[in-house]
Amino acid sequence: MIRTFNYVCLSVSLCAAACTQVALAQAPTADATTAPSPVAIVYVAYTPRNSNGNEIAEYSAASNGMLTKLAGSPYSGNVTSMAVNGKYLFGPNKTAPYIETYEIESSGELHWIAEENYLKTNPGSDCGSAGPVFLDHTGKSLYLTDIDGDCSNNDYESFAVNSSNGHLTYLSSAEGGSGSFDGIYLAGTVTAGDQYVYTVSPCSMYYGMYAFQRSSNGSLTTVGDYVVANSPFKVTMPSAPSGGVYCPWEAAADPTTHVAMPVQLSVDGAPQGNPQVASFTEAGNGDLSSTNTSSNMPSTRVTNIAAVRMAPSGQLVAIGGTGGLQVFHFNGAGAPTKDTPLLTTATISAAYWDNSNHLFAISQTAGKLYVFTVTPTGYSAAPGSPYTVVNPQALIVQPKPWY
Repeated sequence: MIRTFNYVCLSVSLCAAACTQVALAQAPTADATTAPSPVAIVYVAYTPRNSNGNEIAEYSAASNGMLTKLAGSPYSGNVTSMAVNGKYLFGPNKTAPYIETYEIESSGELHWIAEENYLKTNPGSDCGSAGPVFLDHTGKSLYLTDIDGDCSNNDYESFAVNSSNGHLTYLSSAEGGSGSFDGIYLAGTVTAGDQYVYTVSPCSMYYGMYAFQRSSNGSLTTVGDYVVANSPFKVTMPSAPSGGVYCPWEAAADPTTHVAMPVQLSVDGAPQGNPQVASFTEAGNGDLSSTNTSSNMPSTRVTNIAAVRMAPSGQLVAIGGTGGLQVFHFNGAGAPTKDTPLLTTATISAAYWDNSNHLFAISQTAGKLYVFTVTPTGYSAAPGSPYTVVNPQALIVQPKPWY
C-alpha cells in the first residue's frame, strides 16, 4: 500500500502515521519465464564469498519494482563502479588499470567488447587508481576519477564514447586537488547545456568543491576550488548562524540549473548537528549560489552521506549514508522540504532512480539491495524488497528505453 503525506503537517513535523517505517519482506524466488516486461535493468557489482574478484548481478525491474534475476546472471565483470548510457556499461577493472566496456543486450544481459587503459597522467608509474566513473547526460562523454593520478593530486579524465562500437578515446586530464574529491556532478542540462561539472570533497580537513568547464568535445578544464583565495569559481553557501560555516557533502543536479547538496554546519572546525539539505543555482558562468538559510533547510537523519541522487523529474532527491535512506522534495532554488522518514536504517553506500518512480539502494554492511516506489505523494517498499546480495560494491540502473 502506498503511504500518502499531509504536506501541511510535514512542514512542521512528521505525524506518527507517516513516520511508521515500511515493513520490508524477504525476497521471494522469481520465475524468469513469468516475469512482466521490465521498466529497468539493475546491475550490482559484488564480491562473492571466498573471492577476490567481483561479479555483476543482473536484474530486470517490473513496473511495481519487483526484481527478477536475468537468465545469464551473474556476469563475471570484475569492476568497481559502473556507468550506463543505454547501449553500453562501463566500469574500471578491480585489478588492472583498464576501463571495461560491455554491450547491453536487448535482454539486459552483458557481454564484454573492449577496454581502455586509464593511467594517462603518469603512464608506467605506480600512481593512480580508479575512483567512480560517470557519463554526461547524452552518454557521449565518460569521466573517470583517477585517484592520485599525478602521484599527489586527483585527476578527472575525459573520454569520448564511440556510439557504434563502445570504444573509448582519451581526451584530456584535469587536476582536481589533493583531497578525497568524490564523483562528478553535472548541472545545467537545459539552460547551460552541460557546460559545467562539479566534484565535491565531503566535510573533512580537505573539504571543498571543484568546478570544471566542458568543451564542445566533452573534455574538462579546471576552473577552480571555491575555498581557495581568489578562486575564479565562486560558491555562495547558505546563510549560517553567527560563527558557523557550511561545508559540502555530495551533490546532484536537477534537469535545469539547480543542484541539491547536503551541507554540514561547522563551528570552530567542529560539526554541529546533522547535515541539512540545501539548493544551489548555477549562474551561467559555473558559479553556484544558495538563498537557503540555516532555519529553512531540512535536516537529514542520515550522516556520513555516501549517496545523493536526483529523481529524473527533479522533484525528489534521495540522501543515503550512515543511518539509512531518506527522500526530500526538491523545489528548484527554494529550500528543499521533508518528504519521507527513513525508508531503511541500514547504512546505504549507493542509490539510483529509474524513470518509473523506483529508487534502488545497496547496503554493503547489511548485504542488501533495496527497492522503493517513491512519488511526490507517497512511498512504499517494492514487492520482494530487500534482496540479499553478498558484499555489494557498486550499483547502476539502466531505465527503459535502452537500445
